[in-house]
Amino acid sequence: ALSTPISHMFAMHALSTTKYGSIECHQYQPDHPRFMTLTYQDNAEFLPRPTLRATQIENWQLQRKRLVLSEFYKEHHQAAPVNFPTDIAGLEAIAFTDKEMLRANQRIHPPFGSYLATSLENVIRLHRTSGTTGQAMNLALSAADTQLQAHIAGRSQAAAGLGSRDIVIHCLNYQMWMGGLTDHLGLETTGAVVVPFGVGDSERLVQTILDVGINAISCTPSYPARLEQVIQKKFAGLKPKDLGLRKGFMGGEAGLDDLTFRHRLEETWGMRVMNSNYGVSDVLCNFAGQCTEQNDLHFLALDVIFPELVNPDSLERLPWETDREGELVLTNLYKECQPLVRFRTGDLVRLTSTEICLCGRTAPRFRVIGRIDDMVTVRGVNVFPSTLSSAVHSQIELNGQYRVRLRKPPPYDQLPLEVELAKGVSNSSLVSKTLTQAIGKALRITVDLTLLKPGVLFRTDGKTQRVIKEYES
Repeated sequence: ALSTPISHMFAMHALSTTKYGSIECHQYQPDHPRFMTLTYQDNAEFLPRPTLRATQIENWQLQRKRLVLSEFYKEHHQAAPVNFPTDIAGLEAIAFTDKEMLRANQRIHPPFGSYLATSLENVIRLHRTSGTTGQAMNLALSAADTQLQAHIAGRSQAAAGLGSRDIVIHCLNYQMWMGGLTDHLGLETTGAVVVPFGVGDSERLVQTILDVGINAISCTPSYPARLEQVIQKKFAGLKPKDLGLRKGFMGGEAGLDDLTFRHRLEETWGMRVMNSNYGVSDVLCNFAGQCTEQNDLHFLALDVIFPELVNPDSLERLPWETDREGELVLTNLYKECQPLVRFRTGDLVRLTSTEICLCGRTAPRFRVIGRIDDMVTVRGVNVFPSTLSSAVHSQIELNGQYRVRLRKPPPYDQLPLEVELAKGVSNSSLVSKTLTQAIGKALRITVDLTLLKPGVLFRTDGKTQRVIKEYES
């Protein structure tokens, strides 16, 4: 269980009290002559299912009352929120919320939208999304929300093995994005020493790791490839293993489910690579991560988020059971600013186990198949970046870097795939033919393969966009 210091994280408009086994956050609302209390358990990922269910229902009762302040849901659901189901099992009767609805709402009601369920005086922090797939979104957090984000993120990082004996350098963007400051605070709740580096100036990053004796890094899975370039060019005779990194805490991109890619990272860097940072910024920044006993993601926020699986085409709710696959839909059971009900994440996931894990956690496990909007359909076969990664990394003639460049809208008869050759491999017609056949066979599609020299594809300090839809821009 984590113990989170909270007194310094609340503004004057909020009070907090801590008791053994749970944390209670009291937030005054101008429309109610009393404090509302929402509870989340310190050790929720270890709780027996009946106990956890009771916490979920308790928090939903209070969240329903908070939704009275959400003009968005009054409009979106004619009977809301008074007639929202009292039991979360009845949420199936409520219509879905999606990203386009939120974008449209913020355009009409700037800056936070009418789904802000508290007064502006209670907002203490603003984050923004990148807007790479549309209008940039403004994300509001109250004092209690910031504490919640850090606490739940800490569960993920601690499960992945980060603790008080570690010094971790955090290399996500601090400039407005959730992944910077919010994830930083989550790393701190584990007791680790956190170095707030951010993105850019990779040469200085390498030197800082060497000077300080840093043993862990927090970054995207694609960032080490960028660091490898810097080490090769700027640090003669130095190899990635020489930096002394022993732990890698990664997230924000697909790729780590591909064990070939993960093993390559581990062999190159000499560190254990962990998928420790999965979240949905509109709902909660980081609420899932792998433990040290297995490779799938534990859903570590069941006390404050209610998850569902739905068929992305029919939107029919699917049973929450092992091996079931569907779009992940989330409802905030605990959130003061911008709580969402039945939010379609756009992530296709597979529930891999609901049994107790070897680590002792009762939290279910799942695997992200990919973003539905990143899916490319070639003659009826659905292809995701995660499956592409596995196919590309299985070829020793390639270095693992790839892009899908879509110059026209669907349908597609073949997949336009750009890949980089491994160092020392020459570009020949025989190599091209062999790789085209091997990758096509693995993906069960026809591939239009373009072979590139090593280093041609752009490396980024942040998230790497693998599927580029040029026809949209």
